[in-house]
Order: sequence, then structure tokens, then C-alpha cells
Amino acid sequence: MSKVAAVTGAGQGIGFAIAKRLYNDGFKVAIIDYNEETAQQAAKELGGESFALKADVSDRDQVVAALEAVVEKFGDLNVVVNNAGIAPTTPIETITPEQFHQVYNINVGGVLWGTQAATALFRKLGHGGKIINATSQAGVVGNPNLMLYSSSKFAVRGMTQIAARDLAEEGITVNAYAPGIVKTPMMFDIAHQVGKNAGKDDEWGMQTFAKDIAMKRLSEPEDVANVVSFLAGPDSNYITGQTIIVDGGMQFH
Repeated sequence: MSKVAAVTGAGQGIGFAIAKRLYNDGFKVAIIDYNEETAQQAAKELGGESFALKADVSDRDQVVAALEAVVEKFGDLNVVVNNAGIAPTTPIETITPEQFHQVYNINVGGVLWGTQAATALFRKLGHGGKIINATSQAGVVGNPNLMLYSSSKFAVRGMTQIAARDLAEEGITVNAYAPGIVKTPMMFDIAHQVGKNAGKDDEWGMQTFAKDIAMKRLSEPEDVANVVSFLAGPDSNYITGQTIIVDGGMQFH
């Protein structure tokens, strides 16, 4: 029987690359996204063993309902990838309470509710499972202009370690992946904002991040999906609580 994976924020970018890779690895895949249109499109592109669900990960009830729907549809759940996130550029003096709550509710809340719902379902199904969280190289070292995003991704690393300790004896592993500068709509938007704030163009904005990559190329979404494939598969069964940095050599720890 093939395994079942659910990926949040899988309508585009890194999330879609992860969904596609897991699907090609033989998983049945649930694409969860707040944008129903892109989710449906993504599921259509993958094929018959995938389906789309609309959910806002900052809303606990929606996350619980989505993952329960996955079990109802496919009869099982083995891997949950808490990938959804947002990354507004946030110079310190510009941050509002609304923005703070939005970023933390999605980036931190989404991981928490996904972890909670996945754990409950693994227990109900009577087996272990794998929880895989999206952090960032910005969650390994503070990135300028990204007060909210960067700090929220530090929180994800902490949550990954805590959950790994709490759930290990139940056969549930919890790990994270930390992408660098990936060619996605979200990253191009950040580069645009950073460039605009400095009175420069998008390319300049992108280079402020890219100049630190040892391998001298931006990441493709597939580079990240490869690591998630490893974390979702049997070869990583003895790994838990870890953050794997996949950034072409920006951060060494």
C-alpha cells in the first residue's frame, strides 16, 4: 500500500516542488493551500493519486479538518510537511501589530497546528509518522530587513527540536529543512521589496542575498524537494530534531 503525504502551501513554489517529488516517489499526495485555484491546478498537474484542499494554516480548525479529510480520502497519513509561510520585508520601524500577528500565526501557528493535528492522527491510526517543517537559512542566522520572517523561522527550529523529543518514543520523527535563496514567486517579491527600499532594481535586491552563496547559483525549488524526499523516506528513519540547511553553502554550522 502506498504511503500518504500532506503538504501545506503546495499550490506553488517550494511546496509544489515538494508535492511533485513525493508524488513521483510513490506517495499519494494532498495539496493544502489557502488559494484553492492554485491548489486545484497543482493537483491536476500531479494526477489521480493527489487531491487539493483549501485551508488557512493559521486557523487550527481548518488545519485539523484538512488533515482529517486526507485520512478520509486516502485511508492513511504518514508524512506531514508544514511548508506554508509568508515572508514580508519588515524594517524594524515599519512593523505593525497586525503584521506581527499575521506572520507568526502563519509561519509559527501553521507549524504548531500541523504538528498537533498530525500527531493526533498518527496516534489514531496506530502508527508513527514523519513531520517535516519549513524553516530557512534566515532561521539559522538573522537576516537583515526580515525581523518577522527570520525570527519566526528561528521559532520553527525550536519547535522542531521540542516535538522531536516529545514524540520520539511513539515512532514520530520531526525534522526541518532550511532553504536558502530559492527561485520562487515569494523570493522574487522579497528581492523586489529590498531593491525598492534601497532605490535599486530587483536584480540588485536578489544579489544582496545571492552574493553569499558558495556555489554561486540560486536554488531551484527541486533542490529543496530533494532534501524533503530524503526526510520523508526510510533513509532518514534514525534522524530526528534536525534542521538540514539546503542553501548552496551560505551558512555553515
